[in-house]
Amino acid sequence: MVDLTKKPYYLKEEDIQWVQNTIENMTLEEKIGQLFVGMIRGMNQEQIMQQISDFTEKYQLGGIRYMNLPPEALYQQNELLQSKSKLPLLIAANAEAGGNGAVGQGTPIATGAAVASADSEELAYQVGKIGSREAGAIGCNWNFSPIVDLTTNWRNTVVQTRAFNDNPDDVIRYSRSFLKGTEEEGLITCIKHFPGDGTEENDQHLMMGVNNLSKEEWMDTFGKVYQTLIDDGVMTIMAGHIALPSWQRELTDRPVADKDIKPATLSKEIISDLLKEQLNFNGLVVTDASHMVGLTASAPRSELVPGAIAAGCDMFLFLDNPEDDLSYMMDGYKNGVITDERLEDALSRILGLKAAKQLHKKQAEGTLMPPKEALSVVGCEEHKEIARKAAEEYITLVKDTQEMLPLSPEKHRRIQLVFVEGDGMIVAGKAMGTDSEKTKKALISGLEKEGFEVEELIATDIMTAQKLSAREMREKFDAVLVVLDVVSFVMFNSVRIKWPTPLQQPWYVKEIPTAFISLNLPNHLIDLTMSRTYINAHMDHEEAVEVLIQKLIGKSEFKGRSNENVWCNRWDTKL
Repeated sequence: MVDLTKKPYYLKEEDIQWVQNTIENMTLEEKIGQLFVGMIRGMNQEQIMQQISDFTEKYQLGGIRYMNLPPEALYQQNELLQSKSKLPLLIAANAEAGGNGAVGQGTPIATGAAVASADSEELAYQVGKIGSREAGAIGCNWNFSPIVDLTTNWRNTVVQTRAFNDNPDDVIRYSRSFLKGTEEEGLITCIKHFPGDGTEENDQHLMMGVNNLSKEEWMDTFGKVYQTLIDDGVMTIMAGHIALPSWQRELTDRPVADKDIKPATLSKEIISDLLKEQLNFNGLVVTDASHMVGLTASAPRSELVPGAIAAGCDMFLFLDNPEDDLSYMMDGYKNGVITDERLEDALSRILGLKAAKQLHKKQAEGTLMPPKEALSVVGCEEHKEIARKAAEEYITLVKDTQEMLPLSPEKHRRIQLVFVEGDGMIVAGKAMGTDSEKTKKALISGLEKEGFEVEELIATDIMTAQKLSAREMREKFDAVLVVLDVVSFVMFNSVRIKWPTPLQQPWYVKEIPTAFISLNLPNHLIDLTMSRTYINAHMDHEEAVEVLIQKLIGKSEFKGRSNENVWCNRWDTKL
């Protein structure tokens, strides 16, 4: 059972009494509702209002996530949620790279990969602080970040940009700084995705992940990261739909066949025995999103809903059909899958977390929401300037073996721009747009201000597109910039460059100086072995594009660093 007097709660007797009295006075239906974190995702205001009513009054859920909207809309939504909820709600955000993960118009600062490229604990701190400040301004009290996975497999794209790097000591340094920023803004801290992503190329949104490290290897890497941050007092951990066969077998008193390997979210051995007992984690465990195939393909939903709580997870992230999922959880309790002790332990952690942040007292005082004036920090100039300074540190010149840089209007005035996008992304089951068009316009405008003439290669129909000859290419242009803003999240297990037509494909690299620039994924060299100038800019927001241009023309030096993953285990990527 949880000890609410110890880390990460440190509750006083009066707060413990509130937790205990609240549990004693709850109906069984209310107890079951507290185990869920729902998603507000209506297509219109009427649907959103109905969800708010259902989640707070009908089902009395313990927590909420939401789709990003403008600041005013989210503030009003969260204010209404808290006002209608009998118990104070945990309201969570994914502010992994800054405030843009929490609120529309929020400030993107730096991804995990960008932080590692800058090798800056101060930048990690600013990402955590600004992301949490902007999230807090709209009423969030829980940040599902940072990602503490280790990117040991360069083919892994689901956390390749979001995680820091493959070095446990670096991840600990950056995570501590990030969490410090979160704590200073008063939000509940979280790390993810236990027991650890990044060792393989598969994505749990599409299939169960598998971390195949031995017990010893895991303890020396992921285990080291988690143990350190647990000892530091991190409050919550998100469990991924990732199996850890070595430890599941070690902690089971019977043979475990391959067919019996489970994702951590359904494994008592991984959550209860390894995380909570061996690593001594006294905080709250929340599952990763329950619509992911890594979970849904592991058991029927009627079994996996209560199964996650029985395994040791304390909160279940997202509902499929609310009536069904609540019924599955209730049946699991009544059938003994979830014991009385496990239910009370989970509820104690949930309410203990709320008490640790004094949410029950704030509810009584009417101060769960910040003053509306706090919205002024969202996307403010101070935060944008920090984003601009961050880009100065993380943009990385991986190689320039042809000595093409710096660009100048005298040598490279006529530029052909080849802009390659990805397939977009899906977040919490919803297709999301990207900012690629905005990014492209900022890039073209910025280059033109510096005296360049930029012509974008637009070719969508191979039957009507006209390909220049090599001679015509040389006569018309002085340089080519191939800019890769490949965002493709939850669409493929491993993302690669997809050229729209053969015209964009880099047939021209020996005819004209060509530079390749990635604004997102750092591992594109696997598809660009012909490149001789390659830059990882990491981010595609306006401030980063401004800084990138200054570095391209030599007015600002490249300061970022790369690790070995950038070479994709090939000799020809280094040429």
